[in-house]
Amino acid sequence: MNKTYDLIIVGAGPTGITASIYAARKGMDSLVLTGDIGGQTAWSGDIENYIGYQFITGTELTAKFEEHMKKYGIEVRENEEITEIRKNDDILISTGKEEYQAKTVIIASGKRSRLLDVPGEDEFRSKGVAYCATCDGPLFAGKDVAIVGGGNSALEAALQMAKIVNQLYVVNNTSELGGDAVVRDKVEAFSNVTVLNNSSVTAISGEAFVERIEVETSGEKKDIAVQGVFVEIGLIPNSEFKSDLKKNAWGEIEVNFRNETNIPGIFAAGDVTNVPEKQIIIAAGEGAKAALGAFRYLAKRK
Repeated sequence: MNKTYDLIIVGAGPTGITASIYAARKGMDSLVLTGDIGGQTAWSGDIENYIGYQFITGTELTAKFEEHMKKYGIEVRENEEITEIRKNDDILISTGKEEYQAKTVIIASGKRSRLLDVPGEDEFRSKGVAYCATCDGPLFAGKDVAIVGGGNSALEAALQMAKIVNQLYVVNNTSELGGDAVVRDKVEAFSNVTVLNNSSVTAISGEAFVERIEVETSGEKKDIAVQGVFVEIGLIPNSEFKSDLKKNAWGEIEVNFRNETNIPGIFAAGDVTNVPEKQIIIAAGEGAKAALGAFRYLAKRK
């Protein structure tokens, strides 16, 4: 640890990258610490709801973000996962490799989808396996699709998908669907929805793209032909590092409308926070807000 940055940004998804660009434009000496570039965007499929692009893949949008960030010469250190953040006079961040110091910090570490962890899931990611019905759902119009999960996130995905797909299977591992009753009733009212309770997906297979899933029900396995699988069994906020940050029951960092946490000088933005709606465009806007907040905090401190 040989210098104190004006700002350290943890994460380089759309939130962290946007924050870094806004900070650079404000003349802040910033460092980005991240495990990878792009976050969930990097492994999204086709994107049709990001302003300015009628159609772009997650990989292409990530490249655009990175290109924009590089224009400003922002210092980025990849493969850096933070293990602890603590506040003294300044803010100290520890990773598995080094310790860093800054006057302000933005936590933009995002969320990760809870995985099925079955054969074929990784192989067919973005080739029929998806984790966001709002983002990728329209790409499966007219097809046969499975949604894995039985809570509110799965039901909300089912409501969106049932209107546009040919046949929808909801694979739920409990005896009945959970979630809110009003949403559950709407899903079950669709004639093209088949709910498979007490069931689990044990494999995903196909050639170049998803063609079928293997479902186990009461010890019996059968193949179901589908062209898409939406995994809706929850998201995990990347907030497990040691800190005194206030979190809600789901592990999300609590922030106010200025993206301030309970610790002065530490801001948080995007999917890792309690801000509702997890969308790329919302994450980017929250990153901009957090960077401007950090700049104001720094101006007052000086």
